[in-house]
Amino acid sequence: MLTARSLFQEILGNDEAYRLFCSIAAGGEAQGGWENGRIAALVPESRRHLAPKIARHGADEDKHGRIFNGLLRRRGLEPCTVPADTDYTMLLGRRGIGLPHTKLRADEPLTERDIITYLAHSRVTEQRAADQMDMLARHFADHPEIGAAVRVIRADETNHLAYCHEELLRLAADGHGRVIHDLLRRSALAEIAVHRDVGLAVMTRMGRILRWPAAKSAALTAGIHALYAYERLGGWRRMVTLRLPERRDALGGPVTTAPEFVRTTGAS
Repeated sequence: MLTARSLFQEILGNDEAYRLFCSIAAGGEAQGGWENGRIAALVPESRRHLAPKIARHGADEDKHGRIFNGLLRRRGLEPCTVPADTDYTMLLGRRGIGLPHTKLRADEPLTERDIITYLAHSRVTEQRAADQMDMLARHFADHPEIGAAVRVIRADETNHLAYCHEELLRLAADGHGRVIHDLLRRSALAEIAVHRDVGLAVMTRMGRILRWPAAKSAALTAGIHALYAYERLGGWRRMVTLRLPERRDALGGPVTTAPEFVRTTGAS
């Protein structure tokens, strides 16, 4: 029976598939770390109080990238080049979601609208990340090789999502509700399409590496398209609702480390 657990166990059991998975994840996290770091440096004066939280967000993403690279080192593997059609962050950027890198590389302060754009984009993508880490935690939180990494990253993604909810609600209370609604909807509809495309690209490569029979590849392809159809028909709405999180000021402190993971892998 095809399940998320059985598929990921196959990836864990094959060095080439595992290398691809960890490389894609590490690349995306490192990109997110850079983007958040630049946004923190360019926050406008009207929202300077957000700079430490954005920097903390970026530091967490950098940490996640080091964790995935640490998982590779533990097996004696080197990261591979991330295929362009599996680069989730780049593909979102091509659809105009988030802040363009030309703006982030400049030294001009961002606008308040830019910060809203960043938070709306983050609210959507962090929902996806939190959902995926919840799934991995259900099946692999106690796994001897990846369990510690899963627990650390899951906790961070939960904090990131809470932070996005809280700050967008503050901005909505300041009169930006309509802009936030429109940006969330546009980001969510673009994200579900990119998630579908990346899922198909990754599954195609995994199928070749793991030598899946045609029937299995077809079933997985159909599943990815079915998920997209569900999300396009209304599932995307879970990505745009805002509610006050149980944990307030989730990114208000210093970046957390992963001592258990560091001891076992050498990542930091």
